[in-house]
Amino acid sequence: MFNATSKGLQPNNGMKMSPAAKMRMRQTEKAIYRYYNDMGKNKGNCTWGVGILAHKGVCTQEELGRRVSVGLVNLEYERRVAEVEGIVRRRVTVALNQNQFDALCSLVYNAGEKGASDTFRFINQGNFSGAAKNISLLIKVGITENGKKRYVVAPGLIKRRAEESAPFRVNNAGTAKE
Repeated sequence: MFNATSKGLQPNNGMKMSPAAKMRMRQTEKAIYRYYNDMGKNKGNCTWGVGILAHKGVCTQEELGRRVSVGLVNLEYERRVAEVEGIVRRRVTVALNQNQFDALCSLVYNAGEKGASDTFRFINQGNFSGAAKNISLLIKVGITENGKKRYVVAPGLIKRRAEESAPFRVNNAGTAKE
């Protein structure tokens, strides 16, 4: 299979998240103008704004009292979207269509570059069906309770991963379903 990176090309170089996808992701993430724990009281990771990770682990009491402005949330959201667009352009060495690019940006925004690394590998191998399956499996999050880490299904991720994996599901002819 042709690997664009081996020729010094990045096939998705000019791509950006579509306005519709950015709006959908923004609605999925929901803007919260304060710091909060993303899995509920004393669970998950300290987050703020539009699903923006402040740090791994729960927020301190001081952080839970911290408010953030609409302007700061909007600015950081746009910065983070630009960051994930760059990650997808850099890590994917095969040409994507707009829906696939949007889906990967959403995945990276939520799961991080490391969380999406196996998906990138499947896509770069041309295994879109494997990528779709892998994305669909990324529904668990690690939470620490009483000093012990365990992984639990995050119900909100089930629908999100179904939407993110959809552009990579292939039909019997081997082409992506739109």
